Amino acid sequence: MVMFLFLVVALAVVVAAVTLAVVSGGESGPLPEAAPEQLRDSLPPDRPVARADVERLRFPLVVRGYRMADVDDALGRLGAELSERDARIADLESALAGARAAAHHVAMEKPAREERQ
Repeated sequence: MVMFLFLVVALAVVVAAVTLAVVSGGESGPLPEAAPEQLRDSLPPDRPVARADVERLRFPLVVRGYRMADVDDALGRLGAELSERDARIADLESALAGARAAAHHVAMEKPAREERQ
């Protein structure tokens, strides 16, 4: 019985010591703050973004996921470039439709001119 009581008291002392060490940060004090990671593979600032750039893009992990500023910057850049490309595609499609209409008009006038002659 004395041995059992001794083991319970020893176990309580060990648990209390470990708890105190964890809560107080130990003798060396609390750990210093870690510097936040920065985006490793940022998108190229000097040229349009290519598919390979997006595939290489990796966001650093932080405690709650990804750094919102890095993700917001990357998504903003991709959104702006996609908008520019969509506008350029619309302009080119409009120009192509105009060229096709003009070619069709010229093709329709040619037989009419030949009939008049």
